[in-house]
Amino acid sequence: MSDKELLYIEDALGHAEFLSKQCQDAVNTLQDPQLKAQAQQMVDKNRQIFGRFYALV
Repeated sequence: MSDKELLYIEDALGHAEFLSKQCQDAVNTLQDPQLKAQAQQMVDKNRQIFGRFYALV
């Protein structure tokens, strides 16, 4: 894997982690059960994406 490809993966990992944290903050503060469930689904999906990118390294 080239240095450029590794930088891309590192950047993607950072974005996935950031989005997961933002969604988790929403889960922790939302009161509406439907919105809370949607935010939790986004947390789970971003963790899955993070795992896939991490597996590339």
